[in-house]
Amino acid sequence: MLLVPGNLCGRTSAGAGDGRRRARVRGRDEDGRLGPDELGGELGARATLVQFSSAFCAPCRATRRVLGEVAGMVPGVAHVEVDAEARLELVRELEILKTPTVLVLDAHGRVVRRAVGQPRKADVIAALGEAV
Repeated sequence: MLLVPGNLCGRTSAGAGDGRRRARVRGRDEDGRLGPDELGGELGARATLVQFSSAFCAPCRATRRVLGEVAGMVPGVAHVEVDAEARLELVRELEILKTPTVLVLDAHGRVVRRAVGQPRKADVIAALGEAV
């Protein structure tokens, strides 16, 4: 799964153009920053991998493993998993449509990459290059 900037990869609706649009967070500052209070976990010093999961999602388990491995090998990167069912308000604000959805945040909590589905480790590492 290629991590595309601000792209809702799983979105396919008629009249949506190429389906690309910037991630928007309503009710936040104009930069759309996310913090520990919204995510339920501390941000990494350099970047944060945020995973939205659901209980019976097999790709979510594999995504958890990949993101955990990457966070463990890149200094200053944290992995935060959010239970989509328990955080419906945040899911709606961020327009999370499927699980797993991965957001890559920079050190300030801004979304720099977004992907739907199970990512490959190489794609996650490449996406971190934009965040750090």
